[in-house]
Amino acid sequence: MSANALPPSPAIADYLRQFWLAAGGDPAHLARVAITGEGALPSVFAVTEFATAAIGAAGLAMAEFAAAGAGAAGPDSTGPGAISQVTVDRRLASIWFGTTLRPVGWSAPPLWDAVAGDYRAADGWIRLHTNAPHHRDAALAVLGVAADRDAVAQAVSRWRVDELEAAVVARNGCAAAMRGIDAWRQHPQGRGVAEEPLLHRDAGPAAARPQWRVRRQRPLQGLRVLDLTRILAGPVATRFLAGYGADVLRIDPPGWEEPGTVPEVVLGKRCARLDLKSAEGLATLERLLGGADVLIHGYRADALARLGLDAERRRQLNPTLVDVSLDAYGWSGPWQARRGFDSLVQMSTGIAEAGMRAKGANRPVPLPCQALDHATGYLMAAAAIRGLTERLATGAGGSTRASLARSAQLLITHGGMLEGGPALAPESEADWSAAIEETSWGPARRVKPPMRIEGTPESWDYPASALGSSEAAWRDAAR
Repeated sequence: MSANALPPSPAIADYLRQFWLAAGGDPAHLARVAITGEGALPSVFAVTEFATAAIGAAGLAMAEFAAAGAGAAGPDSTGPGAISQVTVDRRLASIWFGTTLRPVGWSAPPLWDAVAGDYRAADGWIRLHTNAPHHRDAALAVLGVAADRDAVAQAVSRWRVDELEAAVVARNGCAAAMRGIDAWRQHPQGRGVAEEPLLHRDAGPAAARPQWRVRRQRPLQGLRVLDLTRILAGPVATRFLAGYGADVLRIDPPGWEEPGTVPEVVLGKRCARLDLKSAEGLATLERLLGGADVLIHGYRADALARLGLDAERRRQLNPTLVDVSLDAYGWSGPWQARRGFDSLVQMSTGIAEAGMRAKGANRPVPLPCQALDHATGYLMAAAAIRGLTERLATGAGGSTRASLARSAQLLITHGGMLEGGPALAPESEADWSAAIEETSWGPARRVKPPMRIEGTPESWDYPASALGSSEAAWRDAAR
């Protein structure tokens, strides 16, 4: 352990253990994680500890994979294949749970649509998520008003929150009434999520072990990751994998844009477009899937099935695939296929209401960042890497399923409340990497990575590039 690094605090250690064991990791490896830095994000929940642990779990998975590729990954190994120490800076981890891109001479688009946000209804608070045009149209159609915030607020005030939530969802929109933690625990969906594991893991069929050449300095080089994700957890996971050499290919439909978040999360990736409603586009996706090592997808539970790509079909196309998927509200219960985002899940599960009560505020108080998305993203990355480690050992692929609602339950019920201590020191240019990143939108700098694996640096082969800027093909087509 380096001189200024310390063992994890109790809350970090608890969260880290939960993340690591959920991914199937050996608990003996947890001793390889150390923490630096100080300070915490202001929250009633231990958000900085949650962030530090999630990034630490992904780093530990990467260190384990690098060691396994070198021939040994036992907890007591000391030779060339020993697991390297993983050190997480809790202050930088907190910053990375917000945004990392610092434009030079230009401004990033706003993160939220003008209509999105929290509104007071007749009997409580509700959040409308309207960043996607079709979600905004659904909410406005229910309310019967134009895209004017004052008009929306006046219309919402005449509704009961449960009725408005149900009406917007029925129109294929996105909304969440604010509930308390106890109310969520008693809700049918809350009860369903409470019975689920943090990760659902299933092993694939036995197969020959892969002949991968795993380089400790660039462990994922030569491995292919097919990215079918949107805001925000899935893109965080694939950004992490790209940082260690994976060929990450993101696929979006024609016309889809996420202007506020794309520059943040496409670092290190190639981005292509496919029309999956066309026979040609679907055939191309199937070819890409057949050649992938990892699939990360955030489509709702039934969406890929409607395309003819349910779990059974994906396994037929690629028997050794490491398949990692995300759902917002869990994989059981009446809301298992409901559209959802981090800010909505915070409202549903009691997080925003607990913040409001603790602060004595008169409106919802969410977490200081989209911590459910980011933590679940790093957990998905850890699951993907652990799947690769298991495939390296046995030849078998596997599948893992995560959900934002189950991550919310972990934040609420494990690790306790905020441990206290000083606030985070203000960010300065010293926190930024020296290199200029020539993104598709202009030059920028990034906040320095929050985690270091001894002997395995994190770096990205590509700057952030616009959606649709690459071909829908693997980099090494002849593999």
